[in-house]
Amino acid sequence: MAPGSPPRPEARRWPVISALGIVEILAWGSSFYLPAVLAGPIAGDTGWPLAWVVGGLALGLLAAAYASPHVGVAIHRHGGRPVLAAAALLLAAGLTTLALAPALPVYLAGWLLLGLGMGCGLYDPAFATLGRLYGAQARPAITTLTLWGGFASTVCWPLSAFLVAQVGWRGTCLAYAGLHLGITLPLVLWLIPKAPALPTAAAHRTGGTGPLSASEWRAFLLFAGALILGGAIMSLVSVHLLTLLQARGVALASAVSYGALIGPAQVGARIVEMSFKGRHHPLWTLTAALGLVALGLMLLALGLPGVGLWLVLYGGGNGIYSIARGTVPLALFGPARYPLVVGRLARPGLVAQALAPPVGAFVLTQAGPDALWWLLLALSLANLACVGALWRVR
Repeated sequence: MAPGSPPRPEARRWPVISALGIVEILAWGSSFYLPAVLAGPIAGDTGWPLAWVVGGLALGLLAAAYASPHVGVAIHRHGGRPVLAAAALLLAAGLTTLALAPALPVYLAGWLLLGLGMGCGLYDPAFATLGRLYGAQARPAITTLTLWGGFASTVCWPLSAFLVAQVGWRGTCLAYAGLHLGITLPLVLWLIPKAPALPTAAAHRTGGTGPLSASEWRAFLLFAGALILGGAIMSLVSVHLLTLLQARGVALASAVSYGALIGPAQVGARIVEMSFKGRHHPLWTLTAALGLVALGLMLLALGLPGVGLWLVLYGGGNGIYSIARGTVPLALFGPARYPLVVGRLARPGLVAQALAPPVGAFVLTQAGPDALWWLLLALSLANLACVGALWRVR
């Protein structure tokens, strides 16, 4: 590069990705991961049924599913900065509503606001933002962002527990609202650049922004199926893992220790994926991810010794699955349509995440834990079948 010339865009990516990484940690930690620590204190303090307290998250996920296609359109037209800024405001408003809720209906209304914030601020909008900024070269940025996001529970679960002990659950919600207004919003406004202009009308006709072709629709539906099954599996394991392990005779303390292996396994697998520097097609990442998930769940379902190792396999697959969620649509449908496609794809996966835990609870009560293990395995094998079909139509 000649002296005095402007820096290449790649040289300015690290502040953008780092800012988005902090945004993702706080967004996930104050929404999706919030009930894991706060549900018990909320139910104990208010007397509200625990099922309804935890059910607020399902309501939020459904609100996020409703918003996701509209979010994709907004990012396509205006870029990710205004959408992510709206996410910070919505998350802060939802958390403030939770903190001040005098009754259960107000608490649930707060989760509706949180859900809209999740729809504007979790992985899919962040991926779409990077796709809008960097086009076909967004894959490394997406991969790096998932590495940041992998620390959300690691950072926010201890933080939430500390805050609950110091200021109670209502104070914890207010503290997270303050973090969104004091950290997330400024990071978005100061460090996320304005998106480049959309293609002209002539470029629109030739630049891959038109309607999906028949083969692209088949790929879209198959990948949507993979996201539905993957979202259901992740949600079922997140909610019911400790119960399933205890049903196999694992003590609660040991079950918690085994479950804690999933987070580091996710991050480790993402680091391995980053080391390949994008030299393989993202469908290989998706295939490896779902293969590891299926293998881990199969060994767990069979009840073979080595629970910790099987959960590491599952966690590793789940970790790179998050990368594939962002990179496969970019490769299959191109950068021009990427925000629109990601927004549409997010909805079915979020709905599956919302509905899967109550279905899992029904299976547990009616058929027992073994039936739920085999259901998880069946879902993972069906997901592999979706990916096999996706290879044929890509």
